Amino acid sequence: MLLTTARLAKALQLTLAVVKPDAVAHPLMLQALHQRILDNEFVIVRSKDVVWRRQDSERFYAEHAGRFFFQRLVEFMSSGPMRAYVLAREDAIHHWRELMGPTKVFRAKYTSPDTLRGQYGLTDTRNSIHGSDSIESAHREINFFFPDFCVKEWMEKEEPSVRNGEMKYDQQRQIHILPTES
Repeated sequence: MLLTTARLAKALQLTLAVVKPDAVAHPLMLQALHQRILDNEFVIVRSKDVVWRRQDSERFYAEHAGRFFFQRLVEFMSSGPMRAYVLAREDAIHHWRELMGPTKVFRAKYTSPDTLRGQYGLTDTRNSIHGSDSIESAHREINFFFPDFCVKEWMEKEEPSVRNGEMKYDQQRQIHILPTES
């Protein structure tokens, strides 16, 4: 599937998306979430499965240290495998957050039932999905999960090709690639 140039007139934005342990534990749910990413015209720039130690969770969520939910969140995020994505799209952060739905699952189920959290979330902690909330946090979080990935370099070297529709989806690797990567 090649992307169309008409849709990609503006510069793309990157965001981090994480499928949390509650969703990764169910292969059909993980597959459905992956398909929703594709159906919503995100370019999957990078993808990898990770398992965190408690220290990884504590570092990632350090800004929430001391809050009532911190320990529960840290324990949950280090309870099993996760899948992390670098996604690209025009206004990717906004579109991903809109697709995720409200953080509070009860609210998502009743006000936004078609969102990912409305469909797959279990509790406010086990809400299936994480996404960056700003450009700054996206860059920081991408670097946390993908330390070898350089946002600036991707924006300079690959983003123009992606925007020009030169990407195709590699079914076997489950990411979008440039034809030169085949």
